Amino acid sequence: MNLFFREVGDPDHPPIVILHGLFGSSDNWLTISKVIAEKGYRVLLVDQRNHGQSPRADTHDYDGMAADLHEFIVEHQLDQPVLVGHSMGGKTVMQYAMNYPNNGLPSDFSKLVVVDIAPKFYPVHHGDILRGLSAIDLATLTNRNVADAQLAAYEPSPTVRQFLLKNLYRSEGRFDWRINLPVIIREIHGIGEELSHQRTVMEPTLFIRGSESGYIADADLPGIQKLFPNSRVETIEGAGHWVQAEKPTEFVQTLMQFLS
Repeated sequence: MNLFFREVGDPDHPPIVILHGLFGSSDNWLTISKVIAEKGYRVLLVDQRNHGQSPRADTHDYDGMAADLHEFIVEHQLDQPVLVGHSMGGKTVMQYAMNYPNNGLPSDFSKLVVVDIAPKFYPVHHGDILRGLSAIDLATLTNRNVADAQLAAYEPSPTVRQFLLKNLYRSEGRFDWRINLPVIIREIHGIGEELSHQRTVMEPTLFIRGSESGYIADADLPGIQKLFPNSRVETIEGAGHWVQAEKPTEFVQTLMQFLS
């Protein structure tokens, strides 16, 4: 799958590939990627399948998204990239590490950074958001303010609504979604599934969690350590699930300390 991506930084610098979370896109990481690039890295921001400007597919599972990432790394001839993933993207990079051990040879990535997600099962908790997005009548929609008002009946947070409505764009005189909403609705249970084909991942791995987020609980740490024995978990105080957006300075500091 020919994934859409944005690139920031010197092409000769060490590569970092960043994958967004559910309902997100490469655009969400553009500002912080410029800060990372200034630290001496080539940053590649990827739209995962059924998101952003990447192709749509009839399936949306982690084996498929890991295969997309593998194809991307091979196609762009990336040498030992650092793989960073937030939420759904974090599960993708973990699944990638499990699915592509390179037959016991050194892997084709150097390090993993998993942002606020564990390799465990998560029950569906985006029902209201999916119902709200589905309730927006694209055929009659005239502007974003109307869409925001319709979505507000399902999602009270203006910040979350603003994030979700970044997926709305105008095409040929009408609005459309940059997310493949029907497939995401159908596959939402799988997006929360526990990772499959589990193997021990020996590459250095950093888990970053927000102190105000419940996605990585203390009870999850033994399971993480079992699958990723060469890992550590760092907690950023005052941050929720969107750690990199809520505490960007602390996030970059934590990332750079790990990479150095």
